Amino acid sequence: MQFVKATAFGALTLFTFAASTLQAAPTEQNTVKINAAFEFSSIDPSRSGYVFTRMQVIETLLNVDTQGNLIPGLATEWQILEQGKRWRLSLRDGVVFHNDKPMTAADVVAALNLAKSKPGAWQGVPVTNIKVVDEQHIDIELSTAYQPLGAILANYASAILAPESFGADGVATQVIGTGPFRTYEINTPHRLVVEKFPQYWGQTAQVEYVRYLTGHRAEARVLQARSGQADIVFGLDPAAAPMLKRLPNLSVIRSDLPRTLVVKVNAAHPDMKTVEARQALSLALNRRGIAAAVLRAPEAATAQILPSYMADWHLADTNIEQDLAQAKALLHAQGWQENSEGWLEKDGKLFEIDMITYADRPELTTVATAIQDQWRQLGVKLNVSITNSSAIPAGHADNSLDTALMARNYGTIADPLGILLKDLAGEKGGDWGAMNWDNKSVKTSLNELLSESDANAYRQKAQTIAQAIYDERPLIPVASYVQQTAVTKKLDGFRFDPYERSYFLNELSWVK
Repeated sequence: MQFVKATAFGALTLFTFAASTLQAAPTEQNTVKINAAFEFSSIDPSRSGYVFTRMQVIETLLNVDTQGNLIPGLATEWQILEQGKRWRLSLRDGVVFHNDKPMTAADVVAALNLAKSKPGAWQGVPVTNIKVVDEQHIDIELSTAYQPLGAILANYASAILAPESFGADGVATQVIGTGPFRTYEINTPHRLVVEKFPQYWGQTAQVEYVRYLTGHRAEARVLQARSGQADIVFGLDPAAAPMLKRLPNLSVIRSDLPRTLVVKVNAAHPDMKTVEARQALSLALNRRGIAAAVLRAPEAATAQILPSYMADWHLADTNIEQDLAQAKALLHAQGWQENSEGWLEKDGKLFEIDMITYADRPELTTVATAIQDQWRQLGVKLNVSITNSSAIPAGHADNSLDTALMARNYGTIADPLGILLKDLAGEKGGDWGAMNWDNKSVKTSLNELLSESDANAYRQKAQTIAQAIYDERPLIPVASYVQQTAVTKKLDGFRFDPYERSYFLNELSWVK
């Protein structure tokens, strides 16, 4: 039974009760309480599916291991046929939707066709047909080979929901998935409660209920971890981690992510349109200092956008050291000279630029202030503005952006090629990628990699692209991301997914 209630704030609240749980309800004692930073504005998987995959309500045909390799999900096997133009997937037996109906090949095809029709991960995928082969197999046919298709199938936008989840217009009206948890209460954009699904095909959950609550303010999340109001708190301010580690009731778990702190640069800006100017800005950064003081992880300092475990894309030889003398020399050669106040000036104009960042991730504002000071030592005047993250794509679209400090997740689609295509290959770059950077060889190589089946050739081209990004600095990396998570010692079995696809809730148990 399901009913819909409009809250006093106008948000949509959905309550779902299965017949088997009419006498049960979530309580403080039987509910794992999770707090994280990001809200979900929709129940449609194309928009906010990441919350429902993390909470293990919905699942995808393929999954991703900790190194980014594809592994089985709702599909047990996959074959790449006809020189990459046909993918055949073998569906798992015994999968049941949360409405107790078995998952069929026709359901899977319908879900993928719906996903394909919506903006997001499937844009640009050269699909010509998705069809049922038999009860256990489906085919995805392509006009040309598309190497990242497996990663697209593992993305939350490709989750398999029951047909009853969608209205006639194709928009989700309820979330009927296949995971070890089903929805109990949905209150967008801040609250989601799930209950265990006993008919799950895999490892069934031991905990009865889990509640997800959005909390934008980092200090509030720290207080909730300290007080026990939350059992698992993601996205802690790194500065709070040492204090939380001293508490007897908490463990603080440090995890590396395929997410990078980067400065997005408008490469068409008059003061930053040369490679030398962007190299100077990069050389002026004290990455080790920022990583140690702000992220509390000095080893996170990096001058590359992708982590070392994405080996094809990671260069063996890069420099992360600050070199103000070399940075100043590069800008002096461009005609910039210090004025009486120490600011760089050329033709009567200061080297003055703006930077926007957002407060959802508390370390961003601190890092922006550090960069402001380090570029001041170079003679560059940086004006920092704290705003909403939506201002970054808006500034990209209307060309008003100078620079932006952001936390770019290169693991949204497990194969970084899919992300890099969105970030680098467009005419103006991407909302969360390069801006007005015109390197035709990079764009050509990225598109060639879509159909590249030879591993050595793939790596060679990927290394060439990574070298061009490093040399020309359309994006200026600062540090690899580290996730700090507080977990109550009342729980066993917590583990962290670096690709942030799942919270592995069905592996949790209460300590007895």
